[in-house]
Amino acid sequence: MLGAVIGGPVMGWLSDRFGITVPVAIGTVMLALGLVLASQAATMWQFTLVHGLLIGGGTSASFGPVIADISLWFAKRRGIAVAICSSGSYLAGTVWPLVIQPLAQWAGWRHAYFGIAVFCLCSMLPLLLALRRRLPREAGRHSAHLGARRAGAFAGGGNGLQLLLMLAGVACCIAMAMPQVHIVAYCTDLGYGPARGAEMLSLMFGTGIISRLSFGWIADRIGPTSALLISSSLQAASLLAYFGANGLTSLYVVTAMFGLVQGGIVPTYALIVRECYPPSGAGSRVGLVLSSTLAGMAIGGWMSGAIFDATLSYRVAFLNGFAWNLLNMAIAAWLGCCGYPGAGWQGSRKADSWPRGSRCVANDRPAEVQVDSQTPAPVLAERVGLSESAVLRRRGRQFYNVKETDNLSPTLRPILSWSALLGPLRAALASCRELSGIGV
Repeated sequence: MLGAVIGGPVMGWLSDRFGITVPVAIGTVMLALGLVLASQAATMWQFTLVHGLLIGGGTSASFGPVIADISLWFAKRRGIAVAICSSGSYLAGTVWPLVIQPLAQWAGWRHAYFGIAVFCLCSMLPLLLALRRRLPREAGRHSAHLGARRAGAFAGGGNGLQLLLMLAGVACCIAMAMPQVHIVAYCTDLGYGPARGAEMLSLMFGTGIISRLSFGWIADRIGPTSALLISSSLQAASLLAYFGANGLTSLYVVTAMFGLVQGGIVPTYALIVRECYPPSGAGSRVGLVLSSTLAGMAIGGWMSGAIFDATLSYRVAFLNGFAWNLLNMAIAAWLGCCGYPGAGWQGSRKADSWPRGSRCVANDRPAEVQVDSQTPAPVLAERVGLSESAVLRRRGRQFYNVKETDNLSPTLRPILSWSALLGPLRAALASCRELSGIGV
């Protein structure tokens, strides 16, 4: 995990400089070499070192940089494109355990490692031929212009937004790590055995594929930040649902529910980065954010284990994950409420960051606000005083005079207000307080 955390930004920087083929080729060779050396390790420290440096660093090339690269090729349906690309890790988590376990039992773990190294080398390097074509300069300039036009207050967001997204990544994955890392041990602790836990882990990854594809589609329609807030809120609810899942059937149901909602969180970070930063730095910035999610997964796995060792109860570990999830929800809500461009619920932006002399497309007078292209046509029509058909004809032009100049559309303002957001959180915290008599 440490190698993947460090390797993500490095491989992303290489992708920005030389294209996606260079880091993926380097990562493939590192991964294959690491698996071969691990199969020959004589001591635990050798085995751990090879995993941390070569295998971890090699796998980082096929996650963040590939997601950043695919996001450069799409503008209208970027969410579903990123979701399909990022679903590969969940597909691997579903399929590979079914292959590795019988292979290791039949040939031994050393031969299994060597066989996986040969397979990765012989399959991944030829696939690079499909990634050789670079993004045309015209498409890159169009993407950069579109992102700058839509980015509003966060255009060229600088390091502040970057750090905020990294904190959100750490928080969501600390919460996510509790079921993903400890579900096998949790089932064993409840007396169901590790085999049932392994089945639930495969179920979680399998439903995660559906989750990623679904939330990619959702992000294209309502914006990545609102998709992030929905997915994060549902993840928090599913963490609390584990408190009532003591039977085997209920555990399967809750685990499937968790898989169906948590897969939409991580890809939205890449979409937010692409909304706010130019394509030239997409690889390194996406790599930094996604590396922070891996760091959160590592911290969360260790933290949950330490809490169990101290309390002899996984219930407190679930509460810890829920608390970190609340932090992620707060960041997502703040990004949306302050007018982040991909929020989807924002209606307009004041004219302080776009060219002087912009004229309203409805009456050719100086424009007061710039309307987000993702605003629903009925809402936009009501706000600018035009018919829906007139709004749709002018969808490509962004400047209007409107009745209101706030950032939230009237239909969604009550839903997204802080009082409405904090009400359910207070109720959830009160229920957690009642459950806190558990093994502390």
